[in-house]
Amino acid sequence: MGSATKITLSAKELSLVTDPAFILTKRAIIEKVYELFARNIEVIKSEFESTAVKLPVAVASGTPKISKGENYRQLPYVMLDFPRCFSGNDVFALRTLFWWGHCFSITLHLSGIYLDQYREIVGAKLANYRADLYICVNEDQWEHHFNPDNYRPLEQLTAAEKVHIIEGQQFLKLALKFDLQQWNQMEVLLRNGYRKMAALLA
Repeated sequence: MGSATKITLSAKELSLVTDPAFILTKRAIIEKVYELFARNIEVIKSEFESTAVKLPVAVASGTPKISKGENYRQLPYVMLDFPRCFSGNDVFALRTLFWWGHCFSITLHLSGIYLDQYREIVGAKLANYRADLYICVNEDQWEHHFNPDNYRPLEQLTAAEKVHIIEGQQFLKLALKFDLQQWNQMEVLLRNGYRKMAALLA
């Protein structure tokens, strides 16, 4: 009796399982995200060149990677890593993420030798940075959600808290978040976001 109850469908579930349009629409949306991210590869190159960011050779020679999955916190996602270099504890990544039902985001992720290289430059920029940037306060550098235990708005941190994170942690993650309701403006929003991230490294 118990197992039979578990496999019955609610009216909403029955409506979805009998309607292929839902899955087809989801596939179309994911394809549009792929197209958006593919276009953004040249945008990122342009923004980094215009701000004269000097990328390490291993980072500059890396190729863009777009990947997708179905289960980040039980929801689909698509991500673009570019520029990128993942080598053991040494990470340099600019990650653009689409997370179904939540947001788009851009994250600058530095650890190891790359954090050592940019720590002073980024720290100086963050001392006076105010609006729209989030900083990771989690000990796990592979989480991407914007709950308060993972990201906090930079403007909410004291100067001492900023120093503790920048100087004391083994990695640094800074992120910009964009609401999905802004989808039709996303190309412009992401371009501006890449510009801001590049400026932190310049």
